[in-house]
Amino acid sequence: MDKKILVFYGSYRSGRMGVRLVEFLLEKFKQRGEAVELIDAKVIDLPMLDRMYKEYLPGKAPQRLQELADKIRAADGFVFVTGEYNWGMQPGLKNLTDHFLEEWFWRPAAIVSYSAGRLSGARASIAWHATLSEMGMVVVSSTIEVGSIAHTLTAEGAPIGEGGKALEHVFPRFADDLMWWVEASEAQRRQKKPPY
Repeated sequence: MDKKILVFYGSYRSGRMGVRLVEFLLEKFKQRGEAVELIDAKVIDLPMLDRMYKEYLPGKAPQRLQELADKIRAADGFVFVTGEYNWGMQPGLKNLTDHFLEEWFWRPAAIVSYSAGRLSGARASIAWHATLSEMGMVVVSSTIEVGSIAHTLTAEGAPIGEGGKALEHVFPRFADDLMWWVEASEAQRRQKKPPY
């Protein structure tokens, strides 16, 4: 297959637990033969949105913004890994995402959520679904939700316990759903130019 999948992660907190989930996803996509890359909002550290990428004159956008725009345009699909903060989205991930618009168009996205609460970030997942759809992505119906990451994954992202078994069980369907849409959108773009 060897499709280019970008995995976006948005926590800025010290002692980030969600990075374990990111490591799990990166390894699983690699095992499937996909070209997967992490886009970590904390590492990229874009300023609070002042100007979108498209609002800069050609060649005048900050280098890290230009590089990220190029990566997004070259990707076949996206995975957004989000924690839930007070029933809502992580601000770091939302800020990174909002710097772009047309770069996202006509590609599928999938959502993976987590929280310490019993709903495993489901409310953030619902909020992301509407946002990503509005930004021109096709959001796949399969999601992954993880509750207590410390009881589900080791620090290196290896599954442990019952939570780890459940995560291993749901990943194949999640990945199959995303990759089906990746292949479908790629085939459609080959035969017909997007309408705008």
